Amino acid sequence: MNGDMFMENLYRTKLYQNYRGVIISLIDVFIVFCSYGFVFFLDNNFFLESRILHFTRAIIYGMGFVLLLHLIMQLIFRTHKILWAYTGTSEVFRCGMSSLVCMVVMLFFTNMFGLFHPSLIVLSEILAFILTLGIRLLYRSILKTFVQTDRKQNALIIGAGSGGYMMLNEIYHNKKYPYNVVGFLDDNKSKGMILSGKPVLGTIEEVGKIAKEHDVTQLFIAITSASAEQKRKILELCTSTSINTKVMNFSLQNDNVQQISVEDIQIEDLLNRPSIDLKIEEIASYLINKTVCVTGAGGSIGSELCRQIVRFKPKELVMIDINENSLYMLEQEFMREKRLNHMSQDIKIISLIVSIREKDELVKVMKKYKPDVVYHAAAHKHVPLMETRPSEAILNNIVGTKNVIEACIDCDVSRFIMISTDKAVNPTNVMGATKRMTELIMQSRKTDKAIKMAAVRFGNVLGSNGSVIPIFKEQIKKGGPVTVTDKNVQRYFMTIPEATQLVLQAGYYANHREIFVLDMGEPVKIINLAEKMIRLAGYVPYDEIEIQEIGLRPGEKMFEELALEIEKCHKTDNNLIFVHESIDYDQEKIDEKVNMLRKAAKEIDDPTKLKSLLMDAIKD
Repeated sequence: MNGDMFMENLYRTKLYQNYRGVIISLIDVFIVFCSYGFVFFLDNNFFLESRILHFTRAIIYGMGFVLLLHLIMQLIFRTHKILWAYTGTSEVFRCGMSSLVCMVVMLFFTNMFGLFHPSLIVLSEILAFILTLGIRLLYRSILKTFVQTDRKQNALIIGAGSGGYMMLNEIYHNKKYPYNVVGFLDDNKSKGMILSGKPVLGTIEEVGKIAKEHDVTQLFIAITSASAEQKRKILELCTSTSINTKVMNFSLQNDNVQQISVEDIQIEDLLNRPSIDLKIEEIASYLINKTVCVTGAGGSIGSELCRQIVRFKPKELVMIDINENSLYMLEQEFMREKRLNHMSQDIKIISLIVSIREKDELVKVMKKYKPDVVYHAAAHKHVPLMETRPSEAILNNIVGTKNVIEACIDCDVSRFIMISTDKAVNPTNVMGATKRMTELIMQSRKTDKAIKMAAVRFGNVLGSNGSVIPIFKEQIKKGGPVTVTDKNVQRYFMTIPEATQLVLQAGYYANHREIFVLDMGEPVKIINLAEKMIRLAGYVPYDEIEIQEIGLRPGEKMFEELALEIEKCHKTDNNLIFVHESIDYDQEKIDEKVNMLRKAAKEIDDPTKLKSLLMDAIKD
């Protein structure tokens, strides 16, 4: 059996797992006993001068007191909890403080009762400290020898601080990382400085040049303190090399031990996203202990809305979708969270297969569960698919949304929030036009019911089903080419959690059929996104992975117009949420248009003609 298998088997034993602390305490106490014994024998010249070895009661009681004192100090300073493989400065300090306190206490009692000579106490405690620390460092060396890893690949660590030191230890004590660290890069450390035997080779700006000089195949970012802008710049510099890059994160586990996780960079990390400032108490005010309903709960936005909503401990969460598979998987996720006690057991989760096209079924659900808040996320959203089947877009997005709104009004729902899109602004495609029509339906509703209604517009969400991110990932995985519609196409992007959190915040501001617009930050060129994703995967764009233009798809714009919309809005209390005040539209006129479109969708089989009717219908 080789060394690393022996160590793994040792760690798995019940004796080690259940009694590790006790074993270490006994080892440390034995070291103290041996240290005092050695000094005692040394003081008596090892009884080589015909002296008689004689233990008095005072010596026995004194030794018992010494051992008990050290056990107590171990518990106070938690030296028995230290992971020997990661013994460092803080661990040395804790062991030193434990020995120092023991020394002071023993000197006090020696002075009072004359148990031992003070010099013996000092020598014994120093020897015990050296041996205690030495056995831990010896263990580190032995472990490093046992964990035999073929280190043919070179790695660089970005950051020569405490994070870099921990990352270096993790690499050389964990066979998951078969790398030889050639050195560190750091902007605040001079070139040539040494950290744990490895040199600082230069600044972070030089990462490409230094990596090439040392034939580096792996970068580790281990910086514990940096601003969001600094971190993004570091990520950009590292990914521009097309070298596989990982980021080290810290988490505080039991016994105050910092655990390290090393993760791949996500494309979200490279986008200059504004920070989200949520007013939790405002969101909680309309969700806590309420019955909340989400349509389209199985989709990307709907499912994340559900995950965010349960954090506010509603009484019931009613999840509606026509896709049984995605809804079932979301329900199982919540059941698992309950079993692990990661979610309140009091929240009742209700999953219902319901089509929003069936108004009678929606009314049955609303009357049975009486939701206080409804988030409407159900919709067909894929632009090219809706261009070929506008009838489906009309029946699902327009008629279905009208059904949901009317069911909410009829069943006394107090708050209705609808998910819209930036494509509803001056729409050129069927999907965007149907979303604009749903906004007109909402703003035209006349009712004396105390329902607050609003729509929330935002752009593309990173990683949603069918979005460009998973498509690019799959194309890169297959070796390319990565396809973009046009090298000049720009889109606004936001992460799914960001979008849903802002939807929840906008829900608080909802009052009288407003349209809220989310600030999506700066638009991103799709071709730049493709290049970054290729580099993240460790390839060189255009060289190892080709990027091809395939032309705009039917209904697609070159640029979305969300920024233009923000100029026409005013800010809410949240800097990332803008609002269009409600505009009164004639309900009868809008309903006539919806009925006309419903009839046309069922009778006309010409996509071009249907799209033309739809575009005419959304004109004021």
